[in-house]
Amino acid sequence: MGGQEPTEGPLTDEELQLAARNRGMPLEALRYDITPTGLHYLLVHFDIPEIDESSWRLEIAGNVERPQSLSLEQLRNRPSRTMPVTMECAGNGRARLRPRPVSQPWLVEAVGTAEWAGTPLRDVLVEAGVRTDTAEIVFGGADHGLQGGVEHDYERSLSLGVAMRPEVLLAYEMNGRPLEPQHGAPLRLLVPGWYGMTSVKWLTRITAVTEPFDGYQQAIAYRYQREETDPGEGVSRMRVRALMLPPGYPDFLTRRRLVEPGIVPVRGRAWSGGADVVRVEFGVDDAWTDAELLAPLGRFAWRGWSFQWEAAPGDHVLSCRATDEAGNRQPLQQSWNYQGMGNNLVQTVPVTVGRP
Repeated sequence: MGGQEPTEGPLTDEELQLAARNRGMPLEALRYDITPTGLHYLLVHFDIPEIDESSWRLEIAGNVERPQSLSLEQLRNRPSRTMPVTMECAGNGRARLRPRPVSQPWLVEAVGTAEWAGTPLRDVLVEAGVRTDTAEIVFGGADHGLQGGVEHDYERSLSLGVAMRPEVLLAYEMNGRPLEPQHGAPLRLLVPGWYGMTSVKWLTRITAVTEPFDGYQQAIAYRYQREETDPGEGVSRMRVRALMLPPGYPDFLTRRRLVEPGIVPVRGRAWSGGADVVRVEFGVDDAWTDAELLAPLGRFAWRGWSFQWEAAPGDHVLSCRATDEAGNRQPLQQSWNYQGMGNNLVQTVPVTVGRP
């Protein structure tokens, strides 16, 4: 991604600076079906732009019959849809890889589920008259910066087929309130099932193009690569993953959990961008048992699970892993890639049962 080479060393000053600007969801927030806005994960590539909503417009241009310039009020007056959607950063788990790709040092907390409201993108594209020879739709944000030596606005594209899916929204509300500045106000793209980099924030323009888009955030960043010179494959849908709400209470520094012997309820969430989650297994010291799946929250939202653990005194490592309907299952061995993308290695939670 144009940064430093992967390292085996301690966190760099640059990584600590990024970690202070961005935030993960505290794992205890897994107790909420819908993540409170202030606990939802957040990644801002450059600066949060200053936007005057009264003069802001969404420009729709390029390979269209009828270019549009829409105000926020016009978008809000269109037919709306509200739905719960789980969003995860593509770099979630990066800091667990060895050697560690140097970027935002996520462990497992870069996820959240919000109730998003907006108007379907498809209807807006139809009204603009997107021509049939359009290859992709490019989405441009107001955030601007330098990455990998390239100065650019944050831009990503979708194929026309994906952009026309009914669940893809131009979102203006999160959890029943207008978007907050850090979450893309006044308008962002929302692409359910895909990693968060796809849902462009601070959206200002939509451009239909006849050739594949080759902007930095599409062609260079967010790729599965074995090495820097490998062109790799573009990151798209979220890989299957389960997380648990760590039981008991933590040691301040190590976050090791302390619990009392006996029956300990353990719960968590599981999701996949490509298919429904159909199984979650709970592991104690590498011995696995099926957990109970709860009713789905929505097609594009995480699913709750629970397990009654009979905790015996001593030190243990708890784990959880999910399987989706397509047969995808979380790996027990990490799969390394140069940018640290899509690492869905199973979560591990060290626990001491009884007084330390």
